Amino acid sequence: MRIAFIGTSAISVATTQLLLQRGHEVILVERDHSVIEELSQRIDCGFVHGDGSRPAILLELDPKHTDLLFCLTNNDETNIIASLVGRSLGFRRVVTQIEDPELEHICIELGLEDTIIPTRTIARYLGDLVAGRDPLELSALVGADVHLFAFVANGDDLVEVQELKLPRRARVAYLYRNGELRFPDPDEPLHKGDEVVVVAHRDELGTLAKRWGAKRGPATGG
Repeated sequence: MRIAFIGTSAISVATTQLLLQRGHEVILVERDHSVIEELSQRIDCGFVHGDGSRPAILLELDPKHTDLLFCLTNNDETNIIASLVGRSLGFRRVVTQIEDPELEHICIELGLEDTIIPTRTIARYLGDLVAGRDPLELSALVGADVHLFAFVANGDDLVEVQELKLPRRARVAYLYRNGELRFPDPDEPLHKGDEVVVVAHRDELGTLAKRWGAKRGPATGG
């Protein structure tokens, strides 16, 4: 596969080294020429010097023949802009890194459904270790296409669980009521203020986000 990274963060470099070991073609985009000079001494991959959020620079990566574009700079706004530009230029798949979870809903509304939040992923990994679970086994069971979406019940949501009219590939998994975890039956009515968690295919996230709005943002897994 041909894979491009915007930014040379620690995650970008470590992932690049792993992918190179597995025989993939990798290109790193970096605006600081001195960083490119340093990395080129120890990493045998392609480099592009420039701002990865600019269309002219992204076009140098040959979007039509690049399988994945990772936007992994240390700036959320830069990653979002680069992702939007990359998608408009025809990259097959774009992955956006954000540090601020509050921006996750905005990414989904913009159609950037492949978002990663490193701090959240690490926290879940450590939490699973404390609980005696193997995170690798759990990730294999869940799969890459499964996400969690959370909203707070109010107004038109105050119906039985089965009457929520969720997208075809989405189901209520559990909810919190007054801080208590509950696994509701289909005929259980929702109460105002219930924190409802839906498990859904990633393709349904846009529909869910559109329905429940920015103030009831998603809590995606992974």
